[in-house]
Amino acid sequence: MGQHSIAAIPADGIGPEVIEAGIEVLKALEKRISGLSLNFENFDWGTDYYRQHGKMMPDDGLDRLKQFDAIYFGAVGAPDVADHITLWGLRLPICQGFDQYANVRPTKILKGIQSPLRTAQPGDLDWVIVRENSEGEYSGNGGRAHRGLPEEVGTEVAIFTRVGVTRIMRYAFKLASDRPRKLLTVVTKSNAQRHGMVMWDEIAAEVSLEFPDVTWDKMLVDAMTVRMTLKPETLDTIVATNLHADILSDLAGALAGSLGVAPTANINPEGRFPSMFEPIHGSAFDITGKGIANPVASFWTAVQMLEHLGEREAADRLMRAIEMATAAGITTPDVGGSANTAEVTQAVIDAIYGSNA
Repeated sequence: MGQHSIAAIPADGIGPEVIEAGIEVLKALEKRISGLSLNFENFDWGTDYYRQHGKMMPDDGLDRLKQFDAIYFGAVGAPDVADHITLWGLRLPICQGFDQYANVRPTKILKGIQSPLRTAQPGDLDWVIVRENSEGEYSGNGGRAHRGLPEEVGTEVAIFTRVGVTRIMRYAFKLASDRPRKLLTVVTKSNAQRHGMVMWDEIAAEVSLEFPDVTWDKMLVDAMTVRMTLKPETLDTIVATNLHADILSDLAGALAGSLGVAPTANINPEGRFPSMFEPIHGSAFDITGKGIANPVASFWTAVQMLEHLGEREAADRLMRAIEMATAAGITTPDVGGSANTAEVTQAVIDAIYGSNA
């Protein structure tokens, strides 16, 4: 057990609501577990900050965040500010500036939450999607020329480096090796993208030699959507490019019942910089301020944060509390329940205090 400093960036939409709920739950956990100390500092960056200052965060934002052990992030985006401004102004500079190259998104059907898959039950869908988070289709390379003219051109260049692909493959194979099924699916589109994606496939094969205990296969991204839907039990650990995994992980969250329960971790595996933890859902302005935002994703990503900080006992206790609350039917409307954010939060806190395990 130890002391951990955490930067909280609630940002936009329902972000402040779910991060506030998450901190409340973590503070309850802190009281329940002797020796656990979590110190939060709040940063008011996001679109409100942008409207005042013309930027999503201050110029020294990364320097200020660097001192923390972890970053707890809400959501980014607003109806009146272009998405590329909000994303490239806050979230992506943190991910890329801190070399958080492994985006890890666990997915499973929690007890009490109904999957849209007809026959899927809790335990039938248990995946971890590993997304390359530093290059690929979101590298930011490209440009526009002859703006506004009939001959206007826009390019978006995907960048794949041997270093980048090798390290994410090694991370995914290691994760698969540590999981009980030791099964990895490498997602690709090398039939149509014959340069970067072919290199992606070749490096996967090379890295696989380091992990003889892992059974792995390769799947085209379009066929992968079918397999996820029709044969979810055949999947376990999945690795894909920045764009492909971004799309597939949203599908995974929906198949598990709702994006409101789906967490994600942006990891710098070497620990040179703080890692960032956030729910997958967006800013959800249609329900902002209504008190019905699903806080489960912010709780689950807090589990990931505790695991990353080495607080396994706390992480396990929080995950059990989440599942106890959902199993009791205390859920928000997005997953068919009638509880509000505060009621789900209190149910998880009660489970933390009530559990002797």
